Amino acid sequence: MSGQRASGPACDDRPVLELGVVVLGVADVQRAAAFWTAALGYEVRRDGFGGWATVLAPPTGRSGARIALQSSGTPPQDHPRLHLDLHVADVGEQTAEVARLVALGAQPVDWDSYPEDPDFVVLADPEGNLFCVVDLSHG
Repeated sequence: MSGQRASGPACDDRPVLELGVVVLGVADVQRAAAFWTAALGYEVRRDGFGGWATVLAPPTGRSGARIALQSSGTPPQDHPRLHLDLHVADVGEQTAEVARLVALGAQPVDWDSYPEDPDFVVLADPEGNLFCVVDLSHG
């Protein structure tokens, strides 16, 4: 049976999984919720969605990944293997959004791994979690 997929109505050859939430470890759930709801225009859900006490979700009618906030005493990594990329249409939007996010409490990061001509800016949220603002028009 090794290497074979089970068959049946729930186990045919198509994936049945979907991305439910991205879980973000934070020391202060309220502070993180305030930052990310303002940054993304999201709403806070405290209805136990996905088993999480605090989930940030796009408003009804808007698409986007949900973010669950998990209380964590672990410090953020300097070079995380997983991070959020926030997309903007062009460099003008990138400049404006970086300024707005910094005004909300994000910190610019002195990133030591920028390529020669980067299409992204690395920031840290108020909890120290790194994320990028990416210019999608960059060629």
